[in-house]
Amino acid sequence: MALESDSKSTNIWDYKPWWCQPWSIILTGTAIAGGSWLILHILWVTVGISVMIIIWWVYFLIIYPQLFTKYLASQSSASQIENR
Repeated sequence: MALESDSKSTNIWDYKPWWCQPWSIILTGTAIAGGSWLILHILWVTVGISVMIIIWWVYFLIIYPQLFTKYLASQSSASQIENR
């Protein structure tokens, strides 16, 4: 992903389209888990799907934004070292 050099935001969501925002990720996961229950009425399938969705949420809503912020910080410090 190429970022503009004059961009100052460390918020990953500023670089993502509307359909890849936290609200859409949560809404999609909730709809899929709820839909599996409404359609199948099989608890173990719904629980399995819900666990996979929670893992997806933890990665994309918690871990990935933290990694992105650390990446930007490392790029910023590297460019400051090069400019000296």
